[in-house]
Amino acid sequence: MTSRQQETGHGPGARDVVRLAVVVGALGVVFGDIGTSPIYTMQTVFNPADPHPVPVSVDNVFGVASLIFWSVMIIVTVTYVLLAMRVDNQGEGGIMALITLLRRWSSNGGRTAAVLAALGIFGAALFFGDSMITPAISVLSAIEGLEIVNPDLEPAVVPITAVIIVALFMVQRRGTAAVGRVFGPVMIAWFLVIAVLGIAGITHHPDILKALSPTYALSFLADHFGIAFFALAAIVLSVTGAEALYADMGHFGRRAITRGWLGLVLPACVLSYLGQGALILENPANISSPFFLLAPGWARLPLVILATAATVIASQAVITGAYSVASQAAQLGYLPRLRIAHTSEATMGQIYVPWINWLLMTSVLILVFAFQTSAALAYAFGMAVTGTITITTLLFFYVARLKWGTPRWLLGIGAFLLLGVDLLFVAANLTKLVHGAWLPLLIGLTAFTIMTTWQRGREIVTAERARTEGTLPEFVEQLRETAASTATVPGTAVFLNRGKQTAPLALRANLEHNHVRHEHVVIMSIETDTVPRVPADERITVDDLGYTDDGITHVTARFGYMDNPDVPAALHTLDPAVTEGQLDLDNASYFLSTIELRRGTAPTMASWRKRLFIATSYITADAAAHFDLPRDRTIIMGSHIDV
Repeated sequence: MTSRQQETGHGPGARDVVRLAVVVGALGVVFGDIGTSPIYTMQTVFNPADPHPVPVSVDNVFGVASLIFWSVMIIVTVTYVLLAMRVDNQGEGGIMALITLLRRWSSNGGRTAAVLAALGIFGAALFFGDSMITPAISVLSAIEGLEIVNPDLEPAVVPITAVIIVALFMVQRRGTAAVGRVFGPVMIAWFLVIAVLGIAGITHHPDILKALSPTYALSFLADHFGIAFFALAAIVLSVTGAEALYADMGHFGRRAITRGWLGLVLPACVLSYLGQGALILENPANISSPFFLLAPGWARLPLVILATAATVIASQAVITGAYSVASQAAQLGYLPRLRIAHTSEATMGQIYVPWINWLLMTSVLILVFAFQTSAALAYAFGMAVTGTITITTLLFFYVARLKWGTPRWLLGIGAFLLLGVDLLFVAANLTKLVHGAWLPLLIGLTAFTIMTTWQRGREIVTAERARTEGTLPEFVEQLRETAASTATVPGTAVFLNRGKQTAPLALRANLEHNHVRHEHVVIMSIETDTVPRVPADERITVDDLGYTDDGITHVTARFGYMDNPDVPAALHTLDPAVTEGQLDLDNASYFLSTIELRRGTAPTMASWRKRLFIATSYITADAAAHFDLPRDRTIIMGSHIDV
């Protein structure tokens, strides 16, 4: 290795270390949810308290084990790892990335594209439900292992779970990378342990390996469809976390996630499921807790402790996914501007969203105290998972057609097979509607209503602002005509505006009421592109608005939806030759227009949606902080708009 390679860390050995570190970090953040599914999946399938119980028999155990294996292979390995994760928006994945690509590539797609985009928003809304349910069911299922160790500890399960969840959300502000470094080694230990325990279980009944053949899954569905269909509502728990793999792709990259899944996570989970199946074949009474009963008596308490750590990590996977989805939704106009903290200088995708964090924590605690057990939450969990997976699969095939031009007949075959599997799971979970499956649908519908209402409200406000502000070219002409009656003061003023079609309200008010303008006026518009990041050399566009001698310049700054929109930093890249003189940016004043929303009488939206839009506006992040404006040089001027 050359000295230069040693200094920069770009030699072969350094690259290998970096790749390994990224894989370990991914193991610590991405795979927690799907990696802890073995704790409760098999137990839920054979739960005698289920409204549609699956009887314990040799045929049913083989059928369930085979269905779990092939469900994981088809949904996680094929749909997500091999297919969906090939469609990314400059490295970013998840259902919001698919919506972005759909909007970009099908601007003239008509009703089909619009319906699919709306469906995608509903899928993103369901993911928020998944993000609330996962921490509750995961941590509860691990702490319930204490009941196997000592039944007298049952009353302590819920309080211990609540304490752990509060601690988890309190450390989120430290960032994904820090969490991943701590959690990575723990998850490696977790997967190795469940693999070893699975192998130990298999040795008691090696015939369970036959369940790897798809014939057992197919025969179970064909010969015992009435049982197998209802079993699917619990079997789907084995693929929980698949969407988190996709949503977190921007944090670690497709390659690291694929290697972690195929190299460690998939084999470990499969061995655990087969081991539990063998244990149930040996003694049907083991359905009470087949995962923990795989361990010898002396090892059960350490296993509970390790499982607790692993389920905390499982929660991390969907929490970081929720941050990504919320951030992208806000940038694309489906949610208000949220305060976002970037927790890594190296990776822009690693973020922390305080408002989402505290909302999730409150919701998770409510679910824990309301449902009390993981079994009660299992029915709700499956509905959120299957809904999101089905919508992601549908959007993938549409985007694949737009991106690659794949022949329709090939897409048709793939969509028929994969969507057929997804819809079968959806149908099975709908049978649990009155038993808890209504919860994620309610959460999803609520989030979907908020997101679509905010999008519609923004359109109304934007149109009204355009009418109130008037066109920018006319305003510049008016300013030149009244130059004699307007005082000019030294310095630079920066007015943030939505575009260069209209005049900033703050600039208009300053001139009409104060009759004063600054020597240098910069009207700055921020555009959020449908890409994660915009290169620095493509960020700034300057327009003199038709005159090179009036000191008024329009600047457009383009940011990606994962970029930090730092306005002062962007302005410092300006060339004085294109700004009609040297700007005094170190002492510049920044002007913001703040809008008070009021419910008007115009039939723009239903009255309840107007109230919802106005209420949602209160969570909008402070604009000065969002754009990194200096507090001591920022002036806010108010106005109002009727919605």
